[in-house]
Amino acid sequence: MQAIALKYPSQSVSKYYFVAALALFTAQIVFGLALGLQYVIGDFLFPYIPFNQARMVHTNLLIVWLLFGFMGAAYFLVPEESETNLYSPKLALVLFWIFLAAGALTIVGYLAVPYAKLAELTGNDLLQTMGREFLEQPLPTKVGIVIVVLGFLFNISMTVLKGRKTSISLVLLMGLWGLALMFLFSFVNPDNLVRDKMYWWFVVHLWVEGTWELILGSLLAFVLIKTTGVDREVIDKWLYVIIAMALITGILGTGHHFFFIGMPGYWLWIGTIFSAMEPIPFFMMTVFAFNMVQRRRRDHPNQAALLWAVGCSVMGFLGAGLWGFIHTLSAINFYTHGTQMTAAHGHLAFYGAYVLVVIAIISYAMPILRGREANSARAQSVEMWSFWIMTIGMGVMVLALTGAGILQVWLQRLPTEGALSFMATQDKLVFFYWLRIAGGVMFLLGLLTYLSSFFIDGESMREGQGGLKARMPARA
Repeated sequence: MQAIALKYPSQSVSKYYFVAALALFTAQIVFGLALGLQYVIGDFLFPYIPFNQARMVHTNLLIVWLLFGFMGAAYFLVPEESETNLYSPKLALVLFWIFLAAGALTIVGYLAVPYAKLAELTGNDLLQTMGREFLEQPLPTKVGIVIVVLGFLFNISMTVLKGRKTSISLVLLMGLWGLALMFLFSFVNPDNLVRDKMYWWFVVHLWVEGTWELILGSLLAFVLIKTTGVDREVIDKWLYVIIAMALITGILGTGHHFFFIGMPGYWLWIGTIFSAMEPIPFFMMTVFAFNMVQRRRRDHPNQAALLWAVGCSVMGFLGAGLWGFIHTLSAINFYTHGTQMTAAHGHLAFYGAYVLVVIAIISYAMPILRGREANSARAQSVEMWSFWIMTIGMGVMVLALTGAGILQVWLQRLPTEGALSFMATQDKLVFFYWLRIAGGVMFLLGLLTYLSSFFIDGESMREGQGGLKARMPARA
């Protein structure tokens, strides 16, 4: 296989971030399986890893590994888009080790120290920021995240300023800066519970349904440009329309989290109307991806990366779009919020929109970082199998959680008389919880299959390309 050299040597720092992201991703799935087992075997791993600790680790690992993925993607993408090396590769490496050490120490703290004691030891009495879902990080960790992200943004912004400016790099910068600014609300913890929840959603919602969508759009556009050869002008037009719709619907769609937390009643209308429109940018993203594949001007040797990119657009629409719409209208959300329907939507949305786009950029970039244009045909075949195993496993999990959520509403929320208690309802959902575990095991096997593809050699990509083409969408 023909060896190639990196056009911009500073891109090599992204490999550190990608490796860390995949390692943390694997750990997240292992803790997720432990949580699933604790639903049906209540004392599983108790008292060593109780449910509340495992859940904190599971959700925090999700956030941290995706941030590692976004940073690695930016360090690879921005030099190529800007046609110049990173402003400071050394800074990128220093920040990597700081971020990795901070993340590892935080996870150890969750597992080794009772949460109340951890809050006492880390200065939570000075500025109370702990105790909120997804934002459980101790104060020093939150400060460290801010320092790392500001250093990262300085590095990326200076690189863009000294080089070529493209739509992709500018949209990516907008998303990354928005991510950093929204995180600052995690330091605001007012006594008023309504304001507290409002600011909390400023972080959580305006990340995943706002700024992260800009990052998603730019990464997907970059991979599609590289793997299809479609004119940049065509992709730029699609990108602008998609991010405009994502911002319009995402920002005002925050209202669907304001339905029942004490906010004014007009949010029932605003949240309902604009949340109903949130699937539109994801549907546009699906049309965009298939349109680019059909109009492609080249058959790129890395067909696996193209599969991940197309899969991202489809699964993102299903998870963030369709499954979000299923229970986002206020009249329906009145019964479904906080049920397993929420978990079904959350799992599929994160997998479809963000997990797959990070894997897509890793699938495209890693072979180049290792000195070749694409992996061997055999390695890509294994990688494609991993996509289908993970996606089917996630589908089983989501359908199980959806079934559990529907039954939960039917037994606990809808009846005006004779409704079952929460715990009695949970006993009725055991079949669905076992089914979720089966899907989770399948997902983990798919992830391990994906990781194994990094260690496979084989015939050159050109020799084995025919078999891979058969798995890709046909050209119109």
